[in-house]
Amino acid sequence: MTNEAITKNDPAIEVLNDLIQINNDRIEGYDNAIENLKDSDIDLQTVFNRLKANSVKNIQELNAKVNELGGEPVTDTTLLGKIYRGWMDVKSAFTGHDRDGIINDCQGGEKAAQEAYDKALKDDGNLTMETRVLLISQQTGLLADKQAVDNFN
Repeated sequence: MTNEAITKNDPAIEVLNDLIQINNDRIEGYDNAIENLKDSDIDLQTVFNRLKANSVKNIQELNAKVNELGGEPVTDTTLLGKIYRGWMDVKSAFTGHDRDGIINDCQGGEKAAQEAYDKALKDDGNLTMETRVLLISQQTGLLADKQAVDNFN
């Protein structure tokens, strides 16, 4: 790919990498939630493992798209996600790791994921129709994931 083509794709690569990071945030968030659940919370553990797997699939699809555009997929999480998880760890140290608190934390993560996809889809035309279809499909899946978490309240 020429440098001109890479430069043209940079905004789309940036959008896709942002979504990779939010999916990485979800994986770390659900790992943290699963770790802090009680053994008796097998229902939540099962759902959270499924939601985590959905983010792994999303990342694989997004990585392929970034590679197709000549970019380098990111492997880290967002700064905001790191700050959020750090704050949740401090909160949990004082309040404990109760089921409702963990569910509320996951709901916050799901809201952030929806916002990230909304922002990406409002992009000013840097994304191809094929990429938009992929993102809409992923966002629809994430909306179902959000509803799965909301059903525990």
